[in-house]
Amino acid sequence: RFHRVNDALGRPAGDEILRQVADRMRTASSADKRLARIGANHFAVVSLETETAEQLARLVETRMAQIFEAPFPVGDRPVAVSARMGIALFPDDGRDAETLMRNAEAAAAKAKVVGEPYLFYSEAMNARIAEQLALEGRLREALAKEEFVLHYQPKVDVLTREVVGLEALIRWQSAGRLVPPMDFIPLLEEAGLILQVGEWAQAQAARDHRALASAGLAPPRIAVNVSAQQLRQRDFVAVVERAATDGGKLAGVDLELTESQLMSDIEGSIVKLAALRKLGVNIAIDDFGTGYSSLAHLAKLPVQSLKIDRSFIAAMDRDSGAKPLIIAIISLAHSLRLKVCAEGVETEAQAQFLALQDCDEMQGYLVSKPLPYEALLEFLRRDADHVRSRTDVATVQAERWSP
Repeated sequence: RFHRVNDALGRPAGDEILRQVADRMRTASSADKRLARIGANHFAVVSLETETAEQLARLVETRMAQIFEAPFPVGDRPVAVSARMGIALFPDDGRDAETLMRNAEAAAAKAKVVGEPYLFYSEAMNARIAEQLALEGRLREALAKEEFVLHYQPKVDVLTREVVGLEALIRWQSAGRLVPPMDFIPLLEEAGLILQVGEWAQAQAARDHRALASAGLAPPRIAVNVSAQQLRQRDFVAVVERAATDGGKLAGVDLELTESQLMSDIEGSIVKLAALRKLGVNIAIDDFGTGYSSLAHLAKLPVQSLKIDRSFIAAMDRDSGAKPLIIAIISLAHSLRLKVCAEGVETEAQAQFLALQDCDEMQGYLVSKPLPYEALLEFLRRDADHVRSRTDVATVQAERWSP
């Protein structure tokens, strides 16, 4: 989290932490080690005191605890940071300095992705990283060539089944096929491309919302997912406003953020979300029930709805504990005057249970799979025709029975 130190406390504070890290590394190291700072927040260590990987692993665990276990004092506040380490061994992982450095860096990059404190280099790891780098290059090309597209999954009223909203989902159209989101979204975040792609998604959703209105429809609001990196941007509110505004008018674009994203910086989240609310942007907490938000924090957040994570809906028929959790989430949300949307609804039985519990909205394959724009247009037209026909019938019946 070193970048957050720079963002929150300023670069002098970040520099002070780097100096303290270096001092602790010197203290923890023996005379036969060589240390160097080789990048903004990257250090390299050459160790001569171990002969086996097992010995080195034990040494690394001890040294990492000595260096990072205690917070770093910066001014009058303690700041906790951690590190990831990649390890390459001579001669198996390289017989020259350049190869050893390259392979150690590859292992460190992998450790950061998978969340391990340290990883040893291996040929299989190198192959995976090379594949990831190639994919990252293709993603940069995809952004330049406008290969990303948005598909839309409708959200409907649980009782009437009328469309009340849409969720925009990013898809990658590569070489004539759609690449699954989990194959590229994490890499977008790792490569730092999620900021550009995220802003594009908000702008494209706004354009599509206007296009639906121009087609003679009354389009529902479109929710766009936001990554943790986007939320951390200092100018996040301005980015959203810029992406969704055309000719001074803000399109019907809302945002969905996960519970864990909001709770990582609750006070900062409140300020940013409050500013977005003033612009007329609605906020939903996505994947609710999988994070660790407190009731006190939840009550302070300027959000309008909760989305029950699809894992609870999927477990409804096989896990006796799922239904009470769903009931509790719906009750909690309504007590806070929030709407509730259930994700991943696939069966009529699930929909009926949600209706009995007064759940407000649902989305999932029971309603529709995510649709490209042209298919969405037809879906919304059919929905509008259905609403009109039902309204006409209701009007005739009312006239027939009026005294």
